[in-house]
Parts: sequence; structure tokens; C-alpha cells
Amino acid sequence: MELIQQHPEISAYLAADEAIDHEHSVVREAVAALTREGEGDDAYTYARTAFEYVRDTIPHSADSGDPHVTWRASDVLATRNGICYAKSIALTALLRARAIPAGLCYQRLTDDDGTNPVVHGLVALRLPGHDRWARVDPRGNRPGVDAQFSLGAEQMAWAVREEVGEVDYPALHATPPTKVLHALRNARDRADLWRNLPTHL
Repeated sequence: MELIQQHPEISAYLAADEAIDHEHSVVREAVAALTREGEGDDAYTYARTAFEYVRDTIPHSADSGDPHVTWRASDVLATRNGICYAKSIALTALLRARAIPAGLCYQRLTDDDGTNPVVHGLVALRLPGHDRWARVDPRGNRPGVDAQFSLGAEQMAWAVREEVGEVDYPALHATPPTKVLHALRNARDRADLWRNLPTHL
């Protein structure tokens, strides 16, 4: 889908902030390790390696059962824990730390009958030489979920079903939306977070 930048300047999608704290030493150490692991200095190799690292080595806390809630990229990387919002923040920080523009984008997903809506977090990145943003989903795979890194045809964890009211939000955020950050920062634990997840943006 065609994403709409919430900020016209690409520099907004390279900046550090309280959540996307890519100047933190934990983030920088991860970047150095991923650069060595990718065995290449090109942006594509690094971006794919960073995506697979967040997708595969940081369990989604709903899968692992971890009750702790993280929201800063450095905390996600240090504790190896987070929900989709937190994992997306971590991947965005890893990309920006290597001067790859990246932002946060979202879907509204529901149960099969259209009930129990919830906002799901994704990442969009823009590699050198590419004229469009590409969405990726670092949530973490499991049986029935097979998200992959692709700059062409998207392979997300879930495809939106418009017939039950699901939505691909076109906005590309440079910082976590207020509703998302409020839910993460104010949750006592994951069970509390689950009760207060945003249902729309």
C-alpha cells in the first residue's frame, strides 16, 4: 500500500527520541553485532539481518508468556521481550542507527467475525535507490504466521480483511502515536496492557 509520511522531511525518520533511542549503547552494540553477522556493509543486507534478528530472537511476549512490558528500543533489545509495538520500535531504532529511514505504521485487526479489534504495529523502511517505503512485520512467526523481509510483494503476519472491518492505516509515523505509547508506558504488566490496547488510531 502507499504510505503517507506524517512528516515531509525524511530526517524525521532518522531521528532519535525517548522510545526510538538509537543513540543508546545497547542499540549501538546490537548494530555492531548485526553488521558483523550480515557479512556485508550494504543497506539491504543489514536491514534484512536486523529484521530477522528482531523477528526471530526477541519473542513476542504473548508467545513467551513474559509479563513485563517494554517500550524503549534499548529495553526491548536488552531484555529480549516485547509486543508488536515494542518490537517495531526496536527495529526502527536498529535501522535508523545505520542511517536507513524507518517509521512506524499500523493495521487494525479483528477476530473472524469482526469483533475484538486491536491495532497491530509494523515498520516501514526506505533503502537507498528505492523510491517507495516497504512495510515489514517483525512480530515473530509461529504456526500460521509467516512474515518475511521483502521490498516487493509484502508478506506480513496477517493480511487485512476489509470485509470484517480490518484496516491498513496509510499513515507513516516518525514517532510512536500517542495512543500506542500511552498504552505501553502505563501498563502495570502485559495482562493490564492487553486490557488497554488501542482498538483504532
